[in-house]
Amino acid sequence: MNLLSIALRNLRYRKLASSLTALSMALGVALVVLVLTISGVIEKSLERTSNVGYNLIVGAKGSPLQLVFNTVFFLSQPIENVPYSYYMEYLPADGRLKEHARIGGELKEPQRPGLYSFLMQGGFAIPVCMGDYVGEFRCVATTPDYFGLLKHGDLNDREYKFSVGRNFVDYSEENGYFEAVVGSQVAQSMGLKLGDEIFASHGTESGETHGQGFRVVGILEPTGSPNDRGAFVNIEGFYLLEGHVAPDRDEDSGLEKRGTAQAPERSGALSKVRLPIEKREVTAILLKPNGFAAMSMEKQINKTKFAQAVSPIGQIEGLLGVFVRPLRWALLALTSLVVLVSAISILVSIYNSMNDRKKDIAVMRALGASRDHITAIILLESLLIAIAGGLVGWLVGHALGPLSNAWTMPTTGVKIDWLAVQSSWELWIVPGLVLLGTLAGAIPAMVAYRTPVAKNL
Repeated sequence: MNLLSIALRNLRYRKLASSLTALSMALGVALVVLVLTISGVIEKSLERTSNVGYNLIVGAKGSPLQLVFNTVFFLSQPIENVPYSYYMEYLPADGRLKEHARIGGELKEPQRPGLYSFLMQGGFAIPVCMGDYVGEFRCVATTPDYFGLLKHGDLNDREYKFSVGRNFVDYSEENGYFEAVVGSQVAQSMGLKLGDEIFASHGTESGETHGQGFRVVGILEPTGSPNDRGAFVNIEGFYLLEGHVAPDRDEDSGLEKRGTAQAPERSGALSKVRLPIEKREVTAILLKPNGFAAMSMEKQINKTKFAQAVSPIGQIEGLLGVFVRPLRWALLALTSLVVLVSAISILVSIYNSMNDRKKDIAVMRALGASRDHITAIILLESLLIAIAGGLVGWLVGHALGPLSNAWTMPTTGVKIDWLAVQSSWELWIVPGLVLLGTLAGAIPAMVAYRTPVAKNL
């Protein structure tokens, strides 16, 4: 009979104590795996989302992190708005003239290039209006460029594709103003298909619903990004809805004059008389400047009285460094303590059994077993409990991971596969268990090594 067979026989003889000790080890390892898996998914989602396809977000003065949360993750609430004319400062002269001719309204010197147009050569600026909801999802008003110019993915190299339908158009002869594109999760949750109408509620999920709906013309393929949870509508139709008229602003500071929001007279909801420039606002402007101009542009914009420029990558990395990673390490330390307590329970279980096994050890020694053989058997028992419990815990932890998809998929867009290793630290679990098992069995093995033969026979 070899040493492994003897160790297994001893564990079967004490199967209740061995099983409970292995169970405690399995619980600790499962908790460690869950912490590593879920925190890894969250970190991966944040890192992937930081590749948004643009360098800067421009919005009203306020919290930079709130601006990123609202614009990138569709969380939190908009800070304030900035004038549409300010968005046009990022356009070249021909772009400003085109916008002025298309929309109409007051605009000082439409023929001149925008203040920041030089830094924007070869880049783009995309306006975004937010604040409404479609059911529980955020309503995002923008232009067709959102899906035409932006890209997504880990390397920011994947174009947006539609599972069915197409991108909305800027305008058409009939109702192109009121077209919508919805993310995959929005379509699945609300049971939407092409041709359905969605209605935005003003301000909050439970706010008053606008009477004019938007016809779904496209459903996005899943991207694993917050855009899966967005309901995107044509910005031209958004401006035609009630309550989306900008107040007058002070010419010097650019700040709103409260109580001055008055809509121009138009003939019906489907009127092609667009909201003039001076009555428009945007919540944010997505910028991809020319080359390395982002840093210079960010400093220039932040000197203005009413606008700020924020790097989404910088804010997300700051969030990871200040909150996500420290929290992961804190949880990992707590769960590691559970594993350490389990290792101590292995030590106690085997140590307490030594008094009952002294006669067995003496008999084995009398039959020719050496001290080293006895020591190896005790260490094997400890290792078998640690590794068996650890493997069960690893499997349980990975089995529980996919159960959290009901929460992680809607919030992060990342699916947890049951065998996916989200962190390299997980690869150290088995070597760590071998070390813990060896240390836990060291004291009982020493006691067995010193057991006197003659006294116990």
